[in-house]
Amino acid sequence: MNVHKALLNNAKDYIMIIVGLLFYGVGFTAFILPHQIVIGGLSGVGTLVYFGTHGLIPVAVTQYVCNLLLLGFAFKIVGKTFVTRTIFGATVISLIIGVLENFFMGLGHPLIPDISMSAILGGILCGLGVGTVFIHNGSSGGTDIVAAMVSKLSNVSIGRTMIITDMLIVTCSIFLPFEGTVQERIEARIPLIVYGWIVTWVVSYITDMIINTNRQATQFTIFSAKWQEIADQVNKEAHRGVTVLDGMGWYSKKEVKILMVWCRKIEAVTIFRIVKMIDPEAFITQGNVNGVYGKGFDTMKVKLKKKKADAAYHEHQQEVIK
Repeated sequence: MNVHKALLNNAKDYIMIIVGLLFYGVGFTAFILPHQIVIGGLSGVGTLVYFGTHGLIPVAVTQYVCNLLLLGFAFKIVGKTFVTRTIFGATVISLIIGVLENFFMGLGHPLIPDISMSAILGGILCGLGVGTVFIHNGSSGGTDIVAAMVSKLSNVSIGRTMIITDMLIVTCSIFLPFEGTVQERIEARIPLIVYGWIVTWVVSYITDMIINTNRQATQFTIFSAKWQEIADQVNKEAHRGVTVLDGMGWYSKKEVKILMVWCRKIEAVTIFRIVKMIDPEAFITQGNVNGVYGKGFDTMKVKLKKKKADAAYHEHQQEVIK
């Protein structure tokens, strides 16, 4: 049964990775590339090579080759599963971009003439795609691999890691071949660099929003005379732990029990239904919290310094001996 469930979850992940990559591929090739906007990631590197060679080397080829090189460095850090899915993702995205690139660039004109609207729409689709791929434990490659390595070692935002690397790639578009004076080059390239930065920021923002929405948690504080029934039902129906605290109502001078419950945002409605069903007059406060770590939630990814880790281990061993 567990094997069947694992296979089903893996199949679902791979399907959603493909969907995310389709979003990214359409956003990039239909709305960004036709305007000659260089964005971050290996798509940006591929764009630099594409326009630098006057279309001789397709974006998909450069992107795929660079992905394979990066994966060689990332294997030990991010693990076999991530690398496997990244190879899958990198292959699929290269195929998608390779096909769509020929189609949309073959039109001879951008799908949306207005560069601002086209850039923003492309950024939204790319960010939606990258976020979807990441929450299903996959990657389209490129700076996603760098971001995943940083994410494995610390709690630094994935989007923040991507934006630093990507902005450097975008800036390199100033060196693309250009027929004209230095001043004319600057006047022509600076607006496109700004658009590239805007797209990079939009992709980063949407990516973080998709990931954080998936991980966002809710904290409930519940005051009720039927606190035992509510706590039991939350355990049984919502499968969430409950912490019971002692308190006192200063107006009534009576002791009360306070229930503290943490759950995923999508489970909040279930908690409300349980409380309303048992005690419609219960007093409830709800707050959104980011970064809930522990059993049933996210795992802390803080890498201790070697000396501190060794000292903590030695102290633990001494306690065990005593």
